[in-house]
Amino acid sequence: MNPIFTIVHIFGLVTVGFSGLMATCLLTSAIADDGATSAFLQGSLITLLLGALMFIPTLSIPKKVSRQAGFLMVAITWSITPVFCTLPLMIYLPELSFIDAYFETVSGLTTTGATVFSGLDQLPMSINLWRHELHWIAGMGIIIFAVAILPILGIGGMQMYIAESPGTVKESDLPPRIAQTAKALWLVYAGITLACIIALRLAGMSWFDAICHAFSAMSLGGFSTHDSSVGFFNSLSIEVVLIIFQLLAAINFATHFVAIRKRSFTPYIDDREARTFLVLVLGSCLITASVLWHAGTYPDFLTALRYATFNLVSIATDCGLTTQNFNQWPIFVPMWMLFLSCISASSGSTGGGIRMIRTIILMKQARLELFKFIHPFAVKSMKIGDTVVSNKIVASVTGFIFLYFISIVILVFMLLLSGMDFISAFSAIIACFNNAGPGLSQVGPATNYGSLSDIQTGVCTFAMLLGRVQIFSIIILFVPEFWKK
Repeated sequence: MNPIFTIVHIFGLVTVGFSGLMATCLLTSAIADDGATSAFLQGSLITLLLGALMFIPTLSIPKKVSRQAGFLMVAITWSITPVFCTLPLMIYLPELSFIDAYFETVSGLTTTGATVFSGLDQLPMSINLWRHELHWIAGMGIIIFAVAILPILGIGGMQMYIAESPGTVKESDLPPRIAQTAKALWLVYAGITLACIIALRLAGMSWFDAICHAFSAMSLGGFSTHDSSVGFFNSLSIEVVLIIFQLLAAINFATHFVAIRKRSFTPYIDDREARTFLVLVLGSCLITASVLWHAGTYPDFLTALRYATFNLVSIATDCGLTTQNFNQWPIFVPMWMLFLSCISASSGSTGGGIRMIRTIILMKQARLELFKFIHPFAVKSMKIGDTVVSNKIVASVTGFIFLYFISIVILVFMLLLSGMDFISAFSAIIACFNNAGPGLSQVGPATNYGSLSDIQTGVCTFAMLLGRVQIFSIIILFVPEFWKK
């Protein structure tokens, strides 16, 4: 049986699901009478019809998926689903080009948070909710991608989930079946999101803003309902709540699950990845606050600490919510923030980038190589905690990081070739590839991606997709051997 029918069946089911997601915004629009009801009605019906046309005729098709079909399924799902998601936006905003609408929905589904929209404060409530729902459902999807889809591809799943977190989460601590594990992690994700909504409401947000910003924080997305992002509220209590939940979202959700099940903070203490992440990010907050204070950017250290902490945590965790135009800060600070966005988020979180565990493995490998130079005949294995890291994992990490950096170099040169200045091009690719959102200069926090040409927008869109699927799932499609039987 041709595996393409299985791919069509699964993608049809995903498409039907998104029509249901549009229906929630349709209901919101009808209740709020915000003028976008027709857009969501048409978008939902078109998506439902096309999804059903793919899903129903393939019901009897065997559901066995080969590795080749699995890679195709991942690439198709992440790249074509946003096309359907553009429908409400393009119907409500007929002047919006397809490339800009596609950029916006890819940004939502990859939890990047970069936007081409201005006037967010005046957008219909349902349109803003749609943008944030894309974030939240994608955050769930990223977890499922890690534990349910990757095993089909033979590049991970629970094996990678455990292998990339050696000494962090034991397989025995998680439910035995992939479906049960996915359900458990979803419940943790939904439960923490609910807690974030309530905390933001108590901190002073309206219910609607609390829901939208909780969706952004927990998915590490970065969309906001206001052009000035979280700076609109100018509230220390709101910033503190968001800092806490962004940090939680950047930690492995399996660690959260084990901590909740054991009713103990011990799993966090035992999690080498989480410890390193928190020390690095919180230590960076103190350093960057000192730099801002010393440079006279803010009149006192506590003010500098407040703004440095929120914006650094947000960028480092790949969320992208902002309160200040850090484009005007001493260049060391925003560049350090972008660097942290490359490495900080944990495996099994909703963040992007290299992931902290790969950084730890690479540093340990470098140290091991130095040890071997000094003691060439010594036999020594790499360990993280009590777990020996196999050479296979080290090779996989090394290959990933090479592809990560070479992809960034190529994409930056493509933007430079299009006429963009270096700082804008470099920061845009770093921000999009790591799914962090705002960059510097032309794409800084005080502006957006709306000024980019269609070619530049397309390059940034590809960067978001490539970073979200962790490179391999798309790059492999360009390898000639992949298409051979």
